[in-house]
Amino acid sequence: MAALQHTPISLQSPPSARIPRTSIHNLSFSTAFPSLRTRQKLAVATGNGRARMASAAASSYAVALADLAKSNNTLEKTCDDVEKIEKIFSEKQVYDFFINPTIDAEKKRQMLDEISSSSSLQPYTNNFLNILVDAKRIDLINEIVKEYEIVYNKLTDTVMAVVSSVVQLESQHLTQIAKQVQKLTGAKNVRVKTMIDPTLVAGFTVRYGSTGSKLIDLSVKKQLEEIATQLDLGDIKLGV
Repeated sequence: MAALQHTPISLQSPPSARIPRTSIHNLSFSTAFPSLRTRQKLAVATGNGRARMASAAASSYAVALADLAKSNNTLEKTCDDVEKIEKIFSEKQVYDFFINPTIDAEKKRQMLDEISSSSSLQPYTNNFLNILVDAKRIDLINEIVKEYEIVYNKLTDTVMAVVSSVVQLESQHLTQIAKQVQKLTGAKNVRVKTMIDPTLVAGFTVRYGSTGSKLIDLSVKKQLEEIATQLDLGDIKLGV
């Protein structure tokens, strides 16, 4: 499981800003006896429509949580809560328990109380999770986590840096990485999330940017791949 650690460079908040809520539109299809090809197109359109609706719903929930956190001046603390939630719900057993329609909602609320207590979540974060259970939208929790990070980053001029390494890096090294990412991006704040990846052999990688599309690769795995390319080893796998 990924280990989480945060290294904020600056905690100064930018001027107040509101991100508009996303409207959710219901899709309907009206046809009597469509052809096979038409039915296939409708199935694809329906699937895409549902995905868009789920994404819009997750965005709306994330914005609502961010608005609440902002009004309580707890954006940073709520971001910590959200990252705890991400770690908890990344466990398949936990996620499957909450999305199981045969399990009574009261049992789910009791489990949320236990999770909130053991993880020291804020009361309104716990209330938010209960709302998702009552609305039967807890299945969106992973998407909501991602959307909240996007909203938080925009509100606070923050860049997320995901550092992957074979072993956990020391805090001073993470601070140096955060400072370098801040220099590269010009962002006011940098949050560092760490992940353990044994396939890197040694060294580390850093993904950053609004979509995580920018990469700093200082891993031994990358060096071995470059050596293999130079030696024209093709698809030979290195035993490491």
